[in-house]
Amino acid sequence: MSNKLKGKSGEDLAADFLLNGGFKILERNFRYSRCSEIDIIAKKDDILYFIEVKYRTSDAFGFPLEAITKSKLEKIKAGASYYLSNTKEKFKSYRISAVSILGSKINFIENILF
Repeated sequence: MSNKLKGKSGEDLAADFLLNGGFKILERNFRYSRCSEIDIIAKKDDILYFIEVKYRTSDAFGFPLEAITKSKLEKIKAGASYYLSNTKEKFKSYRISAVSILGSKINFIENILF
């Protein structure tokens, strides 16, 4: 399976996990520049979540969250700012979050700001 298909599979698992947890998915693969995107934008209880999905079938190459670099986080912040300034809907607050998938174990980290 190619890395692109693995990534899509991980994002599908994350989306299902979030939907089952009461989230409403607003966007998937939201592109805000040529080289940056936010995997999932979702809302729950008037809170907007900008979600990075990291999927690994094993920990042989590290744990999923280790792949969220400071540079990646800055890009997510920029995308969140762009999205918030261009949406008509207003939200009480927002969070930058992650869904970490390692094998069959899925974890939602509500706030990943460093």
